[in-house]
Amino acid sequence: METNQKYAAIDIGSNAVRLLLAGVFETEHGPYFKKTSLIRMPLRLGQEAFTQGRFSEDTAGRLTHTIAGFAQLIKAYQPLAFRACATSAMREAQNGSVVCEAIRKHTDIDIEIIQGQEEAEILFANRNWNNLQKNSATVYVDVGGGSTEVTLFAHNTTQSASFNIGTIRLLNELVQNSSWQALKQWMRTHTMGFRRVDAIGSGGNINKLVRMAKTADKDRVGYNQLKRVRQLLKSFTVAERITQLGLKPDRADVIVPALRIYLSVMKWGGIERMAVPQIGLADGLVRLLYYKHKAI
Repeated sequence: METNQKYAAIDIGSNAVRLLLAGVFETEHGPYFKKTSLIRMPLRLGQEAFTQGRFSEDTAGRLTHTIAGFAQLIKAYQPLAFRACATSAMREAQNGSVVCEAIRKHTDIDIEIIQGQEEAEILFANRNWNNLQKNSATVYVDVGGGSTEVTLFAHNTTQSASFNIGTIRLLNELVQNSSWQALKQWMRTHTMGFRRVDAIGSGGNINKLVRMAKTADKDRVGYNQLKRVRQLLKSFTVAERITQLGLKPDRADVIVPALRIYLSVMKWGGIERMAVPQIGLADGLVRLLYYKHKAI
C-alpha cells in the first residue's frame, strides 16, 4: 500500500460544483486525509431545477465547461481513483440525465446522480465517533441547496434520512410545511431517550457560520451562538452582507435559510453544540475511494 495516495472527487450540488483533490497518508494511527486543493464554482443549478424543472441550454453549457476544466486538473493530478456525484438539483431536473450524458461524451467524466439516502451514507463516511459516550447519540446534518441529509449514530447503528428542505428551495418558497413536519418528527423520534445528543454539521454555510460566531473552539458552535449570528445577519441586507461582512455573493442570500435549518435540527434534537469539521460530500467520496482501493 502506498504511503501517499491521491484521490479526486466532484460534488455537483444545488448551489455550487466542487472539485476536491486530496492525499491520503498511511500512519501507524490509521489513514490521514489531507486536502490538496478544493475548487468551487457557484453555478446554482438548483435555481432552475427547482423553479423550472429543467436546465436551460446556457446552464448546461456552463456546467459542461466547468466539468471539462475539472477533467483537465484531474488528469494532471493523476489520482488513483476518482468519482463524480450529483445531488438534488440533478435529481429533479427533467433533463438531468441527458445533461450528464452530454457531459460524459464531451469530457469522459461519468456523473452519478445519487438519491438522498445514498448522499447521506456518503456524508456519513466522514464520521468520527471515537469519543461517543454511553447512552449518547450523534447526529450528522448536511444542509444543501436542495435537500438536508441527516444521519443518527447510536448503539453502533446508523439511521439516515433525506428531506426536501434546502436553502435555494427556501429562497424560492418551495418547501412545503409537510417537509418541515417530517424533519421535526424524525428528529424528535430518533433522539428521544438519549442522555446527550451531539451534532456534526457539514456544508459551506455552517463552515462560514462557525467562523462568524468567533467561538473559542474554532471547530464547534453553540445553539445560542448561532442565534446571535442570525440576528446579526438579519440586520444587514444581502448587498451589505457582501460589502460589509465580506460574504461571497452566492453565499450572502442562502446563509440565513441555512441557519434556519441548522437551528431547527438542533432545537428538535435537543442539541446544544455542533462540531464543524469542515467536510462535505466530496470528502466522503474520497474516503470511500480510499477504503475501496485498500480492499483490493
